[in-house]
Amino acid sequence: MVARALVVAAPASGSGKTTVATGLMAALARRGTAVAPFKIGPDYIDPGYHTLAAGRRGRNLDPVLVGEQRIGPLVRHGAAGCEVAVIEGVMGLFDGRVADGYGSTAQVAAMVGAPVVLVVDCRGQSRSVAALLHGFRSFDPTTRIAGVILNRVGSPRHEEVLRAACDEIGLPVLGVLPRHAELAVPSRHLGLVTAVEHGAAATAAVDAMAALVAEHVDLDAVVRVAEPLPAGPVWDPAGELGGFRAEPGMRTAVLGGAAFSFGYAEHVELLEAAGSEVVLVDPLRDETLPAGIGGLVLPGGFPEEHVADLGANAGLLAAIRALATAGAPIRAECGGLLYLCRELDGVPLVGVLDAAAAMTGRLTLGYRDAVALSDSTGFAAGERVSGHEFHHCAVTPRAGAAPAWGWRGGEPEGFVGGGVHASFLHTHPAGTPGSVSRFLTAHVPAAQVGS
Repeated sequence: MVARALVVAAPASGSGKTTVATGLMAALARRGTAVAPFKIGPDYIDPGYHTLAAGRRGRNLDPVLVGEQRIGPLVRHGAAGCEVAVIEGVMGLFDGRVADGYGSTAQVAAMVGAPVVLVVDCRGQSRSVAALLHGFRSFDPTTRIAGVILNRVGSPRHEEVLRAACDEIGLPVLGVLPRHAELAVPSRHLGLVTAVEHGAAATAAVDAMAALVAEHVDLDAVVRVAEPLPAGPVWDPAGELGGFRAEPGMRTAVLGGAAFSFGYAEHVELLEAAGSEVVLVDPLRDETLPAGIGGLVLPGGFPEEHVADLGANAGLLAAIRALATAGAPIRAECGGLLYLCRELDGVPLVGVLDAAAAMTGRLTLGYRDAVALSDSTGFAAGERVSGHEFHHCAVTPRAGAAPAWGWRGGEPEGFVGGGVHASFLHTHPAGTPGSVSRFLTAHVPAAQVGS
C-alpha cells in the first residue's frame, strides 16, 4: 500500500490548523481509514493529540534536527501500512527557523512531495481572502496549494461571499467551519497541556474536533487532493546504526507518563533495532527501576507540574542514583535535566547533579547549533549537532561540572559526569544515530548497579 499524503497549513499561527489537522485525523480514522499522523517542527504537544486522533503514534518531521535527506524516508517509514498521511504544519506556511526560514511547512511539503490544504481564519474579511490566497499561492510556485478550508465563518452570507472569492482564483473549498466557541484544551507556559496529562478531557477534545470536521469538511474531497507518496528509500533504524548491535540481554529504561512525554518515536525504535529491550518507567507510578537496567533515558516534559509527587517517590529516586553511581549511561534532556538536579523549586529530587533548578518567568526558545565540549556517553568532544531549546527554567550549578555543549559563541551549557549527559538541548536521535550506539556501548551489567 502506498499512502497518500497532504499537509495542513495556515497563513499564520492561530488560524485553526491544529483543530483541522487533528479533526481530520480522527474523522478519517473513525470511518475506517488508516491514518499516519505527523507534525512539522520540534513540537511535542500536538503529536500527543494526533496519537489519540489516529490511534497511531504521532511523529515529528524537522529537517533542522534530522537533516533534509531523512524527511522523505521518515514519512514513508511512519506511513507504512496506512492509507493517508496527514501532516500538520508549523506556524505560517513559509515560517521556519528565524534566521533563514529553513524547515518551514512549505519546504517540508516539497521534501515530502505532498500538496497543501490551507486553513484560513476568515474573521474580518470577505473578498479579500482571494488576494490572501493568491499571494500565498504565487509567493512560491513550487508550493502546491490544492484547496482551502475556511475557518470561523460568521454566517451563510459570509460563506457565500468567501466561496465566490475562492472561485475567482480557482482554489476549491474543501470545508467551511462556522465561528464557534473555541474547542478548549487547557494551556500553560509552554502551550497546551499534554494529552497524556489531560486524560479523559483530551479524548473529549479530540472527539469534539472530529465531530466538527466530519460535519463541516468534505472528507472525500480532502482524500482526493492528497497525493501518493513518491517512491524512495524508507527510514531503517538498523541501517542508520550501521550494523551496530548491543550486548545480548541489554535493557534500557525510558521515563514516560504524564511528567516525561517529550520523546521521539524513532528513539525507541533505534534502541530496539540495536537489540536493547526498552522498558517504559512512569515515575509517578513506578517505585523503582525494573531488574537488569543498564542505561536510562530521561526525555523532556513538565516535571515542574508534578514535582511534589516526583519528590515523594523515594524508591525510584534512590534507584536512579544507584544507576548513576554505577556509571551507567543516563541521557537527560530539558525536563530530564531538571529531574536529575538536587532540587526543583525547592523540592528534593534525584541529586545526581549538584545544581538547583527553578521555574522563571522568561521563555528560552529556539534552534541551537551546538558543539559537544566534553566526551560523554552520547557524544564525542567536538561533535556538532542541531538541537532545540524550549523552557522556562534556570539551573544554577553549586559545584563544578564538565559542560555538555557550547553555543551562543561558545557559552557552556549542560552537564557531563560519569555516565550522565544532561542538558536543556533537545536533539533528535534519528539525526544523531551514533549517539544511540555510543549510549548503548556504555551500558553497565546489571550486577554492577547498587554493588
